[in-house]
Amino acid sequence: MNRIIPLILAVALFMENMDSTVIATSLPAIAVDIHTSPIALKLALTAYLVSLAIFIPISGWMADRFGAKNVFRAAIAVFIVGSIACAFSNSLPAFVVSRFLQGIGGAMMTPVGRLVLVRATPKSELVAAMSWLTVPALVGPLVGPPVGGFITTYFTWHWIFLINVPIGLMGIWLATRFLPETDAMETPPLDFTGFVLSGLAASGVVFGLSVVSLPALPPMAGLITVAVGLVSGALYLLHARRAANPLLALELFRNQVFRSSVLGGSLFRIGIGAVPFLLPLMFQIGFGLTPFQSGMITFVSAIGAIGMKLVTALIFRLAGFRRVLIWGSLIAAGSIAIYGLFTPETPYALMLAILLVGGFIRSMFFTGVNALSYAEVSAEDTSKATPITAVFQQLSIALGVALAGGILEVSTSIHGGPLRLADFHIAFFIVAAVSAAASLTFMRLAPDAGNAVSGHGRLTTPKTLEPVSPPGS
Repeated sequence: MNRIIPLILAVALFMENMDSTVIATSLPAIAVDIHTSPIALKLALTAYLVSLAIFIPISGWMADRFGAKNVFRAAIAVFIVGSIACAFSNSLPAFVVSRFLQGIGGAMMTPVGRLVLVRATPKSELVAAMSWLTVPALVGPLVGPPVGGFITTYFTWHWIFLINVPIGLMGIWLATRFLPETDAMETPPLDFTGFVLSGLAASGVVFGLSVVSLPALPPMAGLITVAVGLVSGALYLLHARRAANPLLALELFRNQVFRSSVLGGSLFRIGIGAVPFLLPLMFQIGFGLTPFQSGMITFVSAIGAIGMKLVTALIFRLAGFRRVLIWGSLIAAGSIAIYGLFTPETPYALMLAILLVGGFIRSMFFTGVNALSYAEVSAEDTSKATPITAVFQQLSIALGVALAGGILEVSTSIHGGPLRLADFHIAFFIVAAVSAAASLTFMRLAPDAGNAVSGHGRLTTPKTLEPVSPPGS
């Protein structure tokens, strides 16, 4: 396996992951500066994820039409421009628009990079390749909270977005220098109707759920938006059945393995999408910590994530996808629920240990579910599978942010006061239950699901370490 390609592609993931953790840590400070509330600012987090959900579906078509390398470099450039716009935003609308522009770049960076990696990697090495792709990217969450908290506490939050400029320029140079040239391919015309309907569906549901809990807008506006999204989704299903080349190839869901990986992973990510929003707010509002102190606590989970990457391939080879994903989703959901028991009196060493273990398990789960998505997908269908998996991933994370904000808003409206520590505890318990429901999806998998990718059920000889058939097979 050529490790240079996943390491270069990981530059994009590094920027996205660091950016998301930095803004979550600095949310209260940004809210004060642009004269809004931290809960209202979740609209900026949602705007970024909505932008991803709208534009990710055309990422595969763009990569085939204009060349994956060209699209990858252009996407980084757009992300840089969006980051600069965020730094100079002085109001909530300006900040939301800037985050949406960032999302357009992010919508092309990660899916196109993953598509290049999947096409260049044999299935038997896919788990290891996914680990190589995500290990450098996990440095983002590792560096983001303490750096973002330090800059916000001792300087100004504007600089947290300007960090992306040198990183992005380095990524463009590395891609130009080392990634192989990719020629444009003959592609069918863009399914423009599908693009519009899928965009309305994704943005309507996520944006609607977000504005339902915003105090500045009437709840009816959010409900109407959600309804528009659901109707658009239904219309897309009808359109996809008739279109010759639909934007999202929904026939892939007929495969049990692909369906379980996408739907189960989406349920789990709802909880994961809520954690980066809830945890820093709880530490700063509920515990009274500074952004820097909060970041120094939350970054520990990224250390656990990086450490697990070193043994992930071995775990899946020994236990198989079904067993690891079932127990991994339950244990990881349990770690999220434990966050709901944290109080200012909880020893910091204990909180750090729990965050570390949670990072271990979540990292293992994500590597496995990402690899399982391609376990039974042919090489010709990888460009169809990649945007579907990416759309569901980002949509579920956006739903997690919307759900977390909605729970906090409902809880505060019930007791009629400002945010309290108990409000965060309730939110953690609810999102943990949603994530735990993912285990039900993986229980439907066959015991040998994805064995061609994980290597489970095979024996290896000490000399060659090549897979051989079990005795008597």
